[in-house]
Amino acid sequence: MTAADAREVRDRFAAVPLELSAAAVGAEGSPVPAGEWGLDEVVRHLIAVEEIVWQGRLRQLALVDRPTWPWIEPEPWSGEPAATLGDLLAIFRDGRAETVAILDGMNAQAWARTGVHAEWGEIDVAELVKRAIEHDEEHLAGLRAASVGGGG
Repeated sequence: MTAADAREVRDRFAAVPLELSAAAVGAEGSPVPAGEWGLDEVVRHLIAVEEIVWQGRLRQLALVDRPTWPWIEPEPWSGEPAATLGDLLAIFRDGRAETVAILDGMNAQAWARTGVHAEWGEIDVAELVKRAIEHDEEHLAGLRAASVGGGG
């Protein structure tokens, strides 16, 4: 991976909080289909995934040679029960900024480090971040669809 490629992946990853805020504003007030998470739960889930999965794995890559990771899908973050949607979006933004800072502290050798995921196999830092972006985009697509489908 070239430095330019790493920068492109990093920049796309760093752009998600702004996109999430826009999608959340559009989806606010939209009806929640039965069995689906509401807007706050989606943002809380993204907060949990940021901390537990992405930050946890990036930090582990710095400390352990070829760590192994199970598939996990964290439940929504349970902190600050009275937080407003704006508060939750800020918490996610700050968490993502912390993750981006981890990436910014990595040199080319660190970006080349790999871990072994239970379903994805061996992946390097760039592939891990691309998987994070895919996860974010799935949730963004759901929020955007909710705003098109009514409400907001």
